Amino acid sequence: MKFFDSHCHLDSMRYGAELPDVLERARRAGVSGLAIIGTRAADSAAAAELAAREPGLVAAAGIHPNDASEAEPSEWDQIVVLVESGRVAAVGETGLDWFRTTAQPEAQRDFFDRHIRLAQRAGLPLVIHTRDSTSDCLAMLREANARRPLAAILHSFTGTVAEAAEAVELGCHLGFAGMVTFRSAAALREVAKTVPLERLLIETDSPFLSPEPLRGQRNEPANVVHTATCLALTRGEPLADFVAATTANARRVYRMAGIP
Repeated sequence: MKFFDSHCHLDSMRYGAELPDVLERARRAGVSGLAIIGTRAADSAAAAELAAREPGLVAAAGIHPNDASEAEPSEWDQIVVLVESGRVAAVGETGLDWFRTTAQPEAQRDFFDRHIRLAQRAGLPLVIHTRDSTSDCLAMLREANARRPLAAILHSFTGTVAEAAEAVELGCHLGFAGMVTFRSAAALREVAKTVPLERLLIETDSPFLSPEPLRGQRNEPANVVHTATCLALTRGEPLADFVAATTANARRVYRMAGIP
């Protein structure tokens, strides 16, 4: 089986000298594909560099909504250059976060709109962060799709059944991370059952959100196997079929045709 971790933050700034070992453990676990997601200009550039030298990796460039009030104007310019140079396969991580108060709502909306328009202009998928904000993010996506269809990934999805259905209707893929394995996450597993298999992705969000039975430890891509196993069991699907489908979904949304 070949797993694909569709969202992780995996660069030397977070893992240091351990990064080669982290990649090797992922490969030994059967994780053949990784999407390395940027949150500021510096780690977006680092993600692009890592993806350029490691097989099976793609990168995304963006500014996280929690950092929208702190980002210097030059950082946005760097994101645009990364995207327009063809060095990344997606735009983001962007979105809205109404749980944390580190960035003003108006700044978050402004940056989300910038990322949306950049992704549309470049013809790339958009990687979206939502926290207590799914309905507002979907509203902005509806407006964007009225201008031009946009491929989007709602990463680490925690919304309702109705929100999942609306996201699917808008053409989104939904990524499920380690929290879907938590004992307290029965409701989220019920949501995951309703997502069409062709729109479902698995992810770690490394180094965050370690799944059971590793909760509380630093996460890494090898651990996506636990999330996949939990979701396949929840949905009543053979693990091999589930893994093949989610890997094909990730390769399709990140446009990795022809990349081994």
